[in-house]
Amino acid sequence: MSSTASRRGFLHRLSRIDDGAIMRTAFFALLAGTASVLYIDYRELMATTPPEALPEAQPILPPASQDGGNTGPRPEITTAPELLEEPLSITLGGQGELRLTGTMDQGSAARFAEEIAARGEYVETVVLDSPGGSVSDALEMGTLIHEKGYATRVPAGALCASACPIVFASGAERIASPQSAIGVHQVYAAAITGNPQAMLEAAGIAMSEAQRTTARITRHLTMTGVDPEMWLLALETPPDRLHYFTEKEMTGFNLVTSLEEESNSSR
Repeated sequence: MSSTASRRGFLHRLSRIDDGAIMRTAFFALLAGTASVLYIDYRELMATTPPEALPEAQPILPPASQDGGNTGPRPEITTAPELLEEPLSITLGGQGELRLTGTMDQGSAARFAEEIAARGEYVETVVLDSPGGSVSDALEMGTLIHEKGYATRVPAGALCASACPIVFASGAERIASPQSAIGVHQVYAAAITGNPQAMLEAAGIAMSEAQRTTARITRHLTMTGVDPEMWLLALETPPDRLHYFTEKEMTGFNLVTSLEEESNSSR
């Protein structure tokens, strides 16, 4: 058989392969590659880390650092870094403003709910200045804010990053300034377990939980009237960086319902 006839026969057989078969082949190749990477990471980790020092697996939205990288210009943050690193403080001020300042540690949602139960009748607006933290607590606080119909606000010079935009997106009215630093990044999975033999299983569980968390966030944004497409920017941004929303993105995704000028956005 001539080489031309051989090539024609090969092309004929190739044309009979449907797209589904190609996609399945690509998927299993990707799965195999992922498993290989996990196995290599597992061996390297276990060679350098004692089992008793390994934390449990969980999906994480790590608090953002002011000094971390970002994917675009960052508005100036005027809040002291040490204040943002403190566990979340909840303070009721004048004009119906409930101020949430600091990192959303585990238990923040419970403290927030207690404050609303005790003094919620005086609250009109939840003012945010936080680098983020616990995504579960952020979702719980956001759900309560949505149910109560409170407004949310990020003043000029304030930071609302990582899990914090989930809370901000929950307001019936969402107020920010072009000088508000509102940023997002990926949920990542800490696929590590204290039991070395369960490492690979924990990796799968952690990845599954990270995806489940992303689904919860997407549903929450849809419920509050924010375009869930905004979270695509989070998925595209590595967990050690931040994507800060531009004024156009804030309004385009309906993340902000009211933009205030810096002169009118006193802290």
